[in-house]
Amino acid sequence: MKKSKKGFFLFMAPALVAFTLVQLIPTVMGIGYSFTDWNGISKAKHFVGVQNYITILTSDLSFRNAFIFTFLFSVCAVVSVNLIGFLLATLVTQRIKGVNFLRGIFFMPNLIGGILLGFTWQFIFVQVFEAIGKKLGILWLRGWLTDQRTGFLGLLIVVTWQLSGYMMMIYIAQLQNIPEDVLEAAELDNAVGWNRMRYIILPLMMPAFTIGLFLSISNAFKLFDQNLSLTAGGPVNSTQMLALNIYTTAFGENRFGLAQAKAVIFMIVVMAISVIQLSITKRREVEA
Repeated sequence: MKKSKKGFFLFMAPALVAFTLVQLIPTVMGIGYSFTDWNGISKAKHFVGVQNYITILTSDLSFRNAFIFTFLFSVCAVVSVNLIGFLLATLVTQRIKGVNFLRGIFFMPNLIGGILLGFTWQFIFVQVFEAIGKKLGILWLRGWLTDQRTGFLGLLIVVTWQLSGYMMMIYIAQLQNIPEDVLEAAELDNAVGWNRMRYIILPLMMPAFTIGLFLSISNAFKLFDQNLSLTAGGPVNSTQMLALNIYTTAFGENRFGLAQAKAVIFMIVVMAISVIQLSITKRREVEA
């Protein structure tokens, strides 16, 4: 037992050291900076108490607007990513030809970096959509990223296209883990079609939904690369999300202490939403 414990800690040591250096220490330091007026450059750091938090919650309209936009976007993205991911998983677990090829095609967008993906779709929205709109006289295809509504939709399309394949792989694993005898028993009881999906498959898919919702919520809330490269928060910061707002405050306005306070609030909100989601979905899990 002593040898196994030593082996366990030796095995875990590199990950624990990396987590401490990259996550834990910067988080503690960031919380400390949130109580100062540090500009991120000078050595002077004056303690201001909770003034940064008061400023954010009472008079920072940019943070408020970014929070509302991020929340609405995250709700839509979580629904679209998981719904399409589940539908794709259902499709590629059928007995049809070329399912392995389809799995690779659907998963491939997840391998593309966020910045490159954003600039690629920016070209599609700005150049391709504009050309099609002029050719066919379709006004809503023109100026796609110059309006808040179409900018929101553009971000949603990009994120859904990128992450649905990843969610698909999670749901494939769970679908293939459903025992065949359970499905056969359901078929003998005339549980077919939608009834089979509703009463048999969906309850047994809850562990995968727990993971999928958790990952999609965190990814949607902390979205940065695609927001920066696709719309850069425009027009007039109407599509600016929280991560980009924090980045702009820190490195664009040199208000590092205020940006850290925003990051702390952001972290607390995402943690609270994730904990609530995990507690709800965990209670609905069933065993086959």
